[in-house]
Amino acid sequence: MTVAGHTEKGAIGVETLHMTMRFGAFTALDDVSIRIEPGTFHALLGENGAGKSTLVKCMMGFYAATSGEMLVDGREALVPDPKAAHAMGLGMVYQHFTLVPSLTAAENLVISRTDVPNVIDWGKERTELAAFMARMPFQVPMDQPVRALAAGEKQKLEILKQLYLGRRFLILDEPTSVLTPDEADEVLGHVRQLCEAGEISVLMITHKFREVTAYADDVSVLRRGKLVGGGKVSELSHSDMAALMMGDAKLADPAPRTGIPGAPILELSGLKASDRSGLKDIVIDKLDVRGGEIVGIAGISGNGQMEMMEILTGQRPLSAGEIRVKDAPFGATRSDARLSCVRYLPEEPLQNACAPRMSVAENISFRTFDLNGKGTRFWLSGREMQGRASDLVAAFKVKTTSLDSPIQALSGGNVQRAVLARELSGDVDLLIISNPCFGLDFSAVAEIRARIMAARNGGAAVLLMSEDLDEIMELADRVMVMSEGKIAYETPISEADITQIGQFMGGHV
Repeated sequence: MTVAGHTEKGAIGVETLHMTMRFGAFTALDDVSIRIEPGTFHALLGENGAGKSTLVKCMMGFYAATSGEMLVDGREALVPDPKAAHAMGLGMVYQHFTLVPSLTAAENLVISRTDVPNVIDWGKERTELAAFMARMPFQVPMDQPVRALAAGEKQKLEILKQLYLGRRFLILDEPTSVLTPDEADEVLGHVRQLCEAGEISVLMITHKFREVTAYADDVSVLRRGKLVGGGKVSELSHSDMAALMMGDAKLADPAPRTGIPGAPILELSGLKASDRSGLKDIVIDKLDVRGGEIVGIAGISGNGQMEMMEILTGQRPLSAGEIRVKDAPFGATRSDARLSCVRYLPEEPLQNACAPRMSVAENISFRTFDLNGKGTRFWLSGREMQGRASDLVAAFKVKTTSLDSPIQALSGGNVQRAVLARELSGDVDLLIISNPCFGLDFSAVAEIRARIMAARNGGAAVLLMSEDLDEIMELADRVMVMSEGKIAYETPISEADITQIGQFMGGHV
């Protein structure tokens, strides 16, 4: 029987029964049965590649499961496409915002309906929106363009949109990845209230154990496509959840912090450049990073970190100021980076630091393919490139079926490891990094953070830009906050207060 509609009011329960999804010979999801009770907050944990995204895409009708079924409010539900899922009251809030930046919050809500008229009666719509918002536990400025909203307000609006459209079962995909700690707690706290009030049920994909223990009632853990455990959150410790996720695998040991900072390696003074909108400037009056030190730049997405990375990689021209590396002008060319031993790990390295269709071996060889061991120009043979890549793949634990595989076939964590292998081989005096662990599972995160700390302990200066405040607090020796294209705050890690840093990140100070 196909469910044609859903309960107009109140949370709905969803259950998957023996859900299996195969892509050719590869089984991405293997006999997974989970139940999300009405009015509960259910967390879904698992490493990258564990099957979480495949499961929710089957639930939402993006994929047609190879076998298995789904029940909505106890009745069999056939979900051929997302439209059918929406008709049953199922909605999804994605990791990245899906709003139209130039439209107001009110306009984004109204145009999301399937029954929006060709000519909109805004007087009537605003009256109905006001009545809708009066029932909601959190508010968003309705007449502000979305581009002017803070990240937390955008995330609230994404959730409000689903509620406005009548969705009573929400899938949240890493909902706090772009929020400050205070914003994350506010948003998840309101979502939890809606669950407790019986308004909605929630299935949240997350990598953050703190969020699971603070907000979820139940948890399910996937590993390699199989459901390996779960239960009541109150009965499971973080160690229990980690053990279920990891199985027999072992996390990388963190590198202990050693040594003291040396002389300045990177010095920025009077930097000024246009931001990506062309309407504002990125202004860095003074910033330095010393050898054997990690300087963490915290900030919510869109506050100038992307432009700063582009400046330091030579992709965005300066209108004023100077970059110096080891007390010499630095132009960010390939030869400059080679001579000054500067290395980069940009955000989304598959797009920004790789040639996706070229092989793993070729991508790892980008720095050395035209050099011999003495640093002079010399075109390496394919055999030599393969040999060097093989050594680095083994040293950095890059999981790949073959060195000849296109690097785009690797998981996100393994792309990061491959790029780190390339960037950390040889002498490294300055390492410039942006969001190195975004979207990765916690075993890959542990490995990558250990490598970064080892580089710092080896005497490298590290500039780490990250929207993950926990990452900054774990790795940095000094913390700076970037807000509205400027450095708004600076503190040694020994004096750092996470609440105060969060307030500066959110522009509330």
